[in-house]
Amino acid sequence: MRTDMFTAQSKLNMQHWLQRSALALAVSTSMVVGMTATTMTSAQAAISTADFSDLVQQVTPAVARVNVTKTISEAELAKAQTAELLRQFFGDRLSIPEQATMPAIEHAYGTAFFVSSDGYMLTNHHVVEGADKITVTLNDRTELDAVLIGSDERSDVAVLKVVGNKFPPLPIGDSNALRVGEPVLAIGSPFGFDYSASAGIVSAKSRSFSRETSVPFIQTDVALNPGNSGGPLFNQRGEVIGINSRIFSGTGGYMGLSFSIPIDAAMDIYQQLKTDGEVVRAYLGIYPQDIDRNLAEAYKLSRPQGALLTRVSPDSPAQKAGLKPGDIILQYNNVQIMQASDLLNLLNRAKPSDAFRAQIQRNGKQMMVSGQLAYAPDDVRAQGGDQQNDDVQLGLRLRNLTVDEQAEIAVDHKTGILVTTVDPTGLAARSGILAGDVITNFHQKPIKEVTDFSDAISSLPEKGVVTMEVIRQGIPAIIGLRIE
Repeated sequence: MRTDMFTAQSKLNMQHWLQRSALALAVSTSMVVGMTATTMTSAQAAISTADFSDLVQQVTPAVARVNVTKTISEAELAKAQTAELLRQFFGDRLSIPEQATMPAIEHAYGTAFFVSSDGYMLTNHHVVEGADKITVTLNDRTELDAVLIGSDERSDVAVLKVVGNKFPPLPIGDSNALRVGEPVLAIGSPFGFDYSASAGIVSAKSRSFSRETSVPFIQTDVALNPGNSGGPLFNQRGEVIGINSRIFSGTGGYMGLSFSIPIDAAMDIYQQLKTDGEVVRAYLGIYPQDIDRNLAEAYKLSRPQGALLTRVSPDSPAQKAGLKPGDIILQYNNVQIMQASDLLNLLNRAKPSDAFRAQIQRNGKQMMVSGQLAYAPDDVRAQGGDQQNDDVQLGLRLRNLTVDEQAEIAVDHKTGILVTTVDPTGLAARSGILAGDVITNFHQKPIKEVTDFSDAISSLPEKGVVTMEVIRQGIPAIIGLRIE
């Protein structure tokens, strides 16, 4: 039976309902007519939608689609195939490729935008991570090869460079001046649909994620989907105030929670990667958490505020300054700390060797502590790119592997050093060395630390070809590097 069929009684009931509704509507209309002109104007202003049409036309030439080609190892491919088998078992009717015996090629995409007229662009680290080749497509369909200048996993910021000097850079705004409720606009390539615009408002500021303390994200309700990553987030003045980075989703698609990297933090990372090829962070050595109502009462605070230290690392600047687990940091360098993200935001913007002074509460009593920040222990300063002789300019930035990285990529008990940046004009780039490669042997010498590579550089011939053993995406390879 169709749902739009009625009995005679149902029709009679519907007529009575319509009569009552008409009367109620007439009363409501008379009440609205009685509203003052001022009230109506305020209501209209409150529900008006920001018009971004002129802005979209203005900024689109500075936004580009990022096209990435990656080599997928046998292990990664096998893992993906296993996941697909499970999806099919639970109901998804997807074709399952045959077990591959050779690495596969994966194509991915994202978004980037110009920050300088000479071709420097910003995007996300996760967009270009592990890329063998990167190209960008401009809004006039011009496709350009891009070089990865540097990438920082903790902040999810990467810097690209294309050849040219007449590109339209976007104006940079002040993300600290953002207000919750302010309209914002995003432009990107969701699911490959180039130059899609979506708008919303700022939902919150200084959002942080568990174990990811490097960025105080801007939360919005702007519709972001795969492909928007790395694209710009604009305010109403057409200024970039964020880099779209991630969504919170249970389905893989947009669900009303989107997160962007504040442009202030991103530009700081950009300058470090552009100038030094690496990101250096300050280190205090603490593990802070927020304080809720119960903890505030337990620690005799007038309200939930401050950053509670759950752990202080041994031999860290925090321990040397006298900080202990259970301390509550209420102020840091005269800035009030309401929650842990406030403190982490200040530390992320600080430099190694900066002095600090903190007001803390311990055992119900307040006191002051002071000390000096240090270099983060996992940020090993690159030496290989700077300790080359004048005759050999490889153009590499290198760092030692962390313990976790060593365990993850070790092949046949080998270790190595990580290539973080490749100068497009250097000999290494011309020989095919890529950022993300792990160098395990150079010029017949095992490479376990950056100092080993520096020693090998000093013994290179003036001309000729030397070999470099690398691990790329889990696959060992040998590259012939020509010295000229």
